[in-house]
Amino acid sequence: RLMSVETTGVEASIPPSPLLRIATIVLGALIALAGLAWGADLYRLVGWTFLTEQFLAAILGLSLALVFVTRPLRRSDPRPKQLTWYDSLLALISLGAGIYAAFEYPTILSNFFSQPTDGLIVSWLFFLLVIEGLRRTSGWSLVIVVLAFTVYALVGHLVEGELQTRNVDLNNMVFYLGVDTSGLFGLVLLVGVTVVIPFIFFGNLLQASGGSFFFNDLALGLMGRFRGGAAKISILASTLFGSISGIVVSNILATGVITIPMMKKSGFKPEQAAAIEASATNGGQLMPPVMGAVAFLMADFLQISYAEVALAALVPALLYYLALFIQADLEAAKAHILPVPLKEIPRIVAVLMKGWFFILPFAVLIYALFWLNREAENAAVFACIGVALVGLAFGYSGHRLTLRGIWDALVRTGISSVDIIMISAAAGFIMGILQLTGLGFALTLFLVKFGAGSIFLLLVIAGLMCIVLGMGMPTLGVYVLLAVLIAPSLVEVGISPLAAHMFILYLGMMSFVTPPLAIAAFFAANLAGAAPVRTGWVAMRFSWTAYIVPFLFVFSPTLLLQSPSWSGTILSLATAAVGVWFVSAGAIGYALRPLSLPLRVASIVGGGLLLIPLEMFHHAAIANGIGLAMVVTVLAIEIVARRATPATVGEGAAE
Repeated sequence: RLMSVETTGVEASIPPSPLLRIATIVLGALIALAGLAWGADLYRLVGWTFLTEQFLAAILGLSLALVFVTRPLRRSDPRPKQLTWYDSLLALISLGAGIYAAFEYPTILSNFFSQPTDGLIVSWLFFLLVIEGLRRTSGWSLVIVVLAFTVYALVGHLVEGELQTRNVDLNNMVFYLGVDTSGLFGLVLLVGVTVVIPFIFFGNLLQASGGSFFFNDLALGLMGRFRGGAAKISILASTLFGSISGIVVSNILATGVITIPMMKKSGFKPEQAAAIEASATNGGQLMPPVMGAVAFLMADFLQISYAEVALAALVPALLYYLALFIQADLEAAKAHILPVPLKEIPRIVAVLMKGWFFILPFAVLIYALFWLNREAENAAVFACIGVALVGLAFGYSGHRLTLRGIWDALVRTGISSVDIIMISAAAGFIMGILQLTGLGFALTLFLVKFGAGSIFLLLVIAGLMCIVLGMGMPTLGVYVLLAVLIAPSLVEVGISPLAAHMFILYLGMMSFVTPPLAIAAFFAANLAGAAPVRTGWVAMRFSWTAYIVPFLFVFSPTLLLQSPSWSGTILSLATAAVGVWFVSAGAIGYALRPLSLPLRVASIVGGGLLLIPLEMFHHAAIANGIGLAMVVTVLAIEIVARRATPATVGEGAAE
């Protein structure tokens, strides 16, 4: 079983002390129930009317209290067995601040310009509590970013040149962040609560009902018979898991403890096994239909439907995974790695007979999103109902959902949501600071001037900034930071908003596998017993399309399926797929047999020319023609040479 590592019961998530158990279960359940009720629109149906900010204030108070109940002062300490006096005090203050803000927010907002004392106190409490909650859940990296923006907001008016900001008073800034909808209770926290919670619950229900085992067995049955089958199983399983939650590190820990040893046992080097796992899980954030939480936030930023975002993400995601599959296959051929032993591979028909109904909740999700045009949170609630019904009625391979299992999944959802909620709250602070000080606009002008006369130069600068700023930060925080710092400058020079935001999503996401601080690669390396930095470099090679394709779709709408010409789109996609194969073969050094250095270079160059969309520039068709000639020559030489030498074990097509 690929994903049986995580405990399905809630016992692994809560402390042993009776008081802590009760507090954790109650707070976790309230957070999850509140988020699901919003997604199901129950508040309106029962006649409750309140401001969105009141709802968010209550959820934030509950989440902060849960952080102080379950997360120790020092992150390296084990989970607390008893609640300390200071954590008890912080939890009570958090609850008090959340409840007070929920009830009094309309009054505070109506007196915004007079800055009432109670509003200032609550704002300061939220600011300090969120910073500490963020430190306990995500570490220092994002805390340092928030504090750096805070300090710059106070001294930015002293800076000369384009990056000069407005003169801001500290109390005025904190009050603005805590009350204005551009700050704490803005779009990011709303998405973090209302969209993320239903999707986390969906994943927990799927796991508790045995659905994860079904998809694991399906991956094993589909890919186990191919050479390098262990790597392909890892790619497929990690992609499914990564797409649902979008939480890279936790997904690696959930799937990698099984898939990485499986790959090592089959013959992959430790660095290769870790890099494949890290790349596959990281790429799950790009793969429709779910794409983690970031895609829903992007849709809200751009004021478009999620369906448009998912459609635009489809081709780049497929090219990403095509390259990953090809490289895993060619690495297996190069190292003569055999398929998974037949006795360990379940029959596809038997797997489908026992668990085909687990496909239905995903069909419900897609139908609600794309055909009924439901909001993401509402569609997720429908999907949760679907997986609950399937799990209660059928289950899979001895795993069946019970009412207790639903309750445990609910509590576990609330507990695991607090990390995202803390990140979302911190991102709200950053967005509020940029809005209040004018730093976002100033940075946009600075980047536009710096890259004046060359959009490509601006993209290179922006891409490097995306990778650097994203290092060590969670995905949601990475995207929000880049969306307010980098994307506006790209839009200002004429790049479409959708392409600009997809560009920063791709390059920001690649910070997880790019040394020197490749968090995803380092976690996977730890599981594999591999060298962390070397694993990062190998993961970069496996993920190479995510560094190249964003530059292509910025200049051409074809790869985002935005072109009006379907014939041109189909042709560009076909040449891109061929180009991915040959670039991957050149990177690995193996096609039908080991490639010599000149053939590797020709394969990479020819494949790269085929990647260029026809609409990118006037002579793109000529570039495609040259690339096609080069790869056909490489392939012809390989076929002739292979016929002249006997095939060795492991060679052959990726059957």
